[in-house]
Amino acid sequence: MTVTRYETSPVYSKVTEANGFVFTAGVIPTDLSKDVEGQTAEVLTEIDRLLALAGTDKSKVVQATVWLNDIRHRDGMNKAWGVWLDGKGAPARACVEAKVIDPKMLVEISVVAVK
Repeated sequence: MTVTRYETSPVYSKVTEANGFVFTAGVIPTDLSKDVEGQTAEVLTEIDRLLALAGTDKSKVVQATVWLNDIRHRDGMNKAWGVWLDGKGAPARACVEAKVIDPKMLVEISVVAVK
């Protein structure tokens, strides 16, 4: 089995490809002044970029994990999520409340896609 890693650091890779699957690390927003809908849209744009590095795209996402710093942000996150999916088949998804690195960071998302 070949494992390919993209945008690596000493502690993690932003994307890893193995056996026809593509895994992203947790993707976080950089503009923490945005509301949850804006932060989610930013994260999903970055996920698009990361998936493209490995030769796949959001239409092939089979699983997603969403962490919210407050579960009450779910509706705002879902607005951006729905726009991103554009009616093209939703993956299996978990959405949970969790403490994140910075209290102004409202969302973090990781996905698994196929090639």
